[in-house]
Amino acid sequence: MAVSTRPQKHLETFENPRPGRDYEIVFECPEFTCLCPLTGQPDFATLHIRYVPDRLCVELKSLKLYLWSYRDQGAFHERVTNDIADDLIAALSPRRLRVEGVFNVRGGIRTTVVVEHVAQR
Repeated sequence: MAVSTRPQKHLETFENPRPGRDYEIVFECPEFTCLCPLTGQPDFATLHIRYVPDRLCVELKSLKLYLWSYRDQGAFHERVTNDIADDLIAALSPRRLRVEGVFNVRGGIRTTVVVEHVAQR
């Protein structure tokens, strides 16, 4: 089976090995890059993703390739952080999810965007 190494928007999942237990999965992605939609210049950020899975977990390589897909995409910090949260929620239906984008200083201002989701039970 050929393994993709190209950026992609598809998130692969696998069955949660302990669906009866609440536990948190934490990812830190210190090399996230997207483009400023106004200047076309790269914006760099560290993404912190935390979630409590329900039935599904996200597969790491697909998450990496998914995040790479933003390298050539113009998006404001607020949009890209919300889009990532929306896509993870759609793929996983997690019990809880938090995506925090800590964007590097631009024009003397550091921007942090936090998106939180709690499933209705």
